[in-house]
Amino acid sequence: MSAATLFADGPFVTDGGLETDLIFHHGIDLPEFASFPLLEDRAGREALDAYYDEYAAIARAAGAGLLVETPTWRANPAWGPRVGYGREALDRVNRAAVAFAREVQARAGVARSLVVGILGPRGDGYVPGLWSDPDEAASHHADQVASFAAEGVDLVHAMTLTATEEAIGVVRAARSHALPVVVSFTVETDGRLPDGTSLAEAVARVDAVAAPDRFGVNCAHPTHVAPALDGSGWQERVAVLRPNASTLTHAELDAMEELDEGDLGLLTSSVDRLRSQLPALAAVGGCCGTDARHVGALWGV
Repeated sequence: MSAATLFADGPFVTDGGLETDLIFHHGIDLPEFASFPLLEDRAGREALDAYYDEYAAIARAAGAGLLVETPTWRANPAWGPRVGYGREALDRVNRAAVAFAREVQARAGVARSLVVGILGPRGDGYVPGLWSDPDEAASHHADQVASFAAEGVDLVHAMTLTATEEAIGVVRAARSHALPVVVSFTVETDGRLPDGTSLAEAVARVDAVAAPDRFGVNCAHPTHVAPALDGSGWQERVAVLRPNASTLTHAELDAMEELDEGDLGLLTSSVDRLRSQLPALAAVGGCCGTDARHVGALWGV
């Protein structure tokens, strides 16, 4: 079943800025911005339970579906070893993340929900992509996708991608396991990927070689996404939006030692404008600097 078919039961609430919420609001240390190690002990799992349950409550209040997206953005071969996870440990924790998401799903109390395996980029989410070969990118992501497939995720979602080559590789890895897949790019304040590629061109390049089921945009304020929208047909391919709370540039956010939670009114009004321009938009949540307050506001609850 394709992601387009899965999303037909939408719209769906998804979560916010997991890592920034846990670090700045709950005082939880996340080396290398990795949240997946929290699955390994009771205290960590309790923190994750409380976090995800907030978004289930938003979905119930909004009468919407729920995407339960695994806390595995850093659980890949580039970042796992930096926090002590080799290949076998990454397989174990990625599988555990899917099982955890199934538990969240089971108690969510919503009629429509999907478990989504989250992939993150090989490099830093704000730096232009490191890949020049999509097949190399596919090989890099292959093990994590295999772990997700073994546990039966409903779809794979790669977030904060900065280059088309990595997006193509992710799609190839997902297709090797017959999994639906969404790829989400991040953009700078001008609506372009960090390497200068327009969002329209990025979608066209990926679609021409290895089309995902849908695209998304994350880790950018909606006012940064807006310049990318030209009214063309590619906008019908965008189904997921997870914006940042802050209007600061990626470089400015990287340099900050305090969380910028943004202007909630500006966030909601600018997301509303994007909704009117993205006819296939099926899932809305948040990214860096957002928490349940922001996502709740985006859903009017």
